[in-house]
Amino acid sequence: MQMPQRWPIFCILPPHILTQLAMHGPENIRAAAVHALDIDQSLRASRLTFSLLGGLRLPHPDVAAAPPQKKRTIFDAQHGQSLPGIQVRTENQPQTADNAVTQAFDGLGATFDFYLKAYQRNSIDNAGLPLNATVHFGTGYDNAFWNGQQMVFGDGDGTIFNGFTSALDVIGHELTHGVTASEANLTYQGQSGALNESISDVFGSLVKQYSAKPQQTAKDADWLIGAGLLASTVKGVALRSMKAPGTAYDDPMLGKDPQPADMSRYVETAADNGGVHINSGIPNRAFVLAAIAIGGYAWEKAGRIWYDTVRDASLTPSANFPTFANLTVRHASLLYGIGNSEQRAVQDAWKQVGVLN
Repeated sequence: MQMPQRWPIFCILPPHILTQLAMHGPENIRAAAVHALDIDQSLRASRLTFSLLGGLRLPHPDVAAAPPQKKRTIFDAQHGQSLPGIQVRTENQPQTADNAVTQAFDGLGATFDFYLKAYQRNSIDNAGLPLNATVHFGTGYDNAFWNGQQMVFGDGDGTIFNGFTSALDVIGHELTHGVTASEANLTYQGQSGALNESISDVFGSLVKQYSAKPQQTAKDADWLIGAGLLASTVKGVALRSMKAPGTAYDDPMLGKDPQPADMSRYVETAADNGGVHINSGIPNRAFVLAAIAIGGYAWEKAGRIWYDTVRDASLTPSANFPTFANLTVRHASLLYGIGNSEQRAVQDAWKQVGVLN
């Protein structure tokens, strides 16, 4: 099955970070940020137009009888912007000397393995979709994105951002946009858009926790998104903190992390499609609170609750925070029983962030 040609595009770096760099960075960083904004603007315009038209919920064909298997292909854009680029690695080929190729290849595989082993999902569309990625997109391009057909990675500017293949949770995050589009296709605007971003953060972090050696429990995980993307000179630890939204960075060039931790600080803005990368901190924190309260490996119970909620046919593209929260409570009860500790943990987490009363 091939994904539709017309599809919204999702970038890991929000526009407010790039705008800060374009305003406050030195000349080379300003140029890199403006370059990324120029590219991303057209991508976001395409995405918003598509999502406002209602997007597309994919049909779910029966999973093929053949055992699920990884089908990865990595391309090299050679610092151009034409996709997919030159093919440099496929399945059963040896590792190349290019670290970005290796990281992308391994990241696609880790995400595939996570969804298959944790949720019995056969690739992004649950029907064995081949996973493709392009590395070395543009010159010093500060971003990575999923365009509905493949992953695309920039190399970063080398001063503020390292190469975007370096963070496994970023790869898991971007590929999860494909999972969400396949299941619920949450409109990329306002609260539904923030849920879309949050779901990608949740499962991106779970991919990292699942793939760690040894695997990490909810209590031991760092709950950071993009730890390792920031260069050593930046005053920050990651792009976002799911556990403590608003604390990921505070840097003269990047500015201060604007994510709110609860609804009392919800950000009303027309920028970033209604603050989808900002207000996602609220459902992010709700998931972490629930996962830690439940205990153990977060993908086993809290992740299963969120995964079943994303797959729920009653989750409409325009769903807001309370709608999604109530569905997670419902699925917690379906999985573990009404009034059980798991349901109470989920309900209490949403209360702590002010989404449910």
